[in-house]
Amino acid sequence: MLSDAVRTELADELERAERDRVPIDPLVSRYPDIDVVDAYEIQLINIRRRLDTGARVVGHKVGLSSEAMQRMMGVDEPDYGHLLAEMEVYEDVPVEAGRYLFPRVEVEVGFVLGADLPGADCTEADVLAATVAFAPAIELIDSRIKDWNIGLMDTISDNASSAGYVLGPERVAPKDIDIKSIDAVLTRNGETVAEGRSDAVLGDPVIAVAWLARKVASFGVRLKAGDIVLPGSCTRAIDARPGDAFHAEFAGLGSVRLQFI
Repeated sequence: MLSDAVRTELADELERAERDRVPIDPLVSRYPDIDVVDAYEIQLINIRRRLDTGARVVGHKVGLSSEAMQRMMGVDEPDYGHLLAEMEVYEDVPVEAGRYLFPRVEVEVGFVLGADLPGADCTEADVLAATVAFAPAIELIDSRIKDWNIGLMDTISDNASSAGYVLGPERVAPKDIDIKSIDAVLTRNGETVAEGRSDAVLGDPVIAVAWLARKVASFGVRLKAGDIVLPGSCTRAIDARPGDAFHAEFAGLGSVRLQFI
């Protein structure tokens, strides 16, 4: 476990890397004793700093929610990061790729909560009861670590590699669609670059959201009405380059697009 001083130093490095767009070496290569508690505390240092300057938490994202990613990272549960209002991007406003270091996009079924979720005892039934709608979503991910050379502690410390998100306009109530069988296709500049299905996320994205509610409760956080939750990607992550136009189509759920310049 790291000292408070080292945690703050690493949070400073990540903050500078994001601000100056100069990536840093992996944390785990320099501090092999870093653990999950350290990593979440480093993440929270930078989230609290942003809240102190006027940022607002509007939800959370779940990462490492596929079995393949968990095997790659050598873990048996997902991780999570915060979504801030300032991270929202829009379908009709092109995003500058140069604002990021190594931007990538992921296709997700977003959850829009209409009621608060329980904490430590949250169940999948609670999630479905509290979800007012599913929405087509693209998450914009980025890494402040050089060349995406990340371990688990790197990505947790780095707000689960989160950078932005966009929701499409459609909203579908949980009773009107099977959340476990939504096919998704992502195109880049008109060419299909990824395909997947919603059950790639732990077999059921609802499981990821219930896990999240229980996990954040241990940090004194609750998922509340109005929050957006991104439960994990249906597809592999795709690099985003200047000029790229992405379009994600979800069977029965609608679509969402994101343009880079």
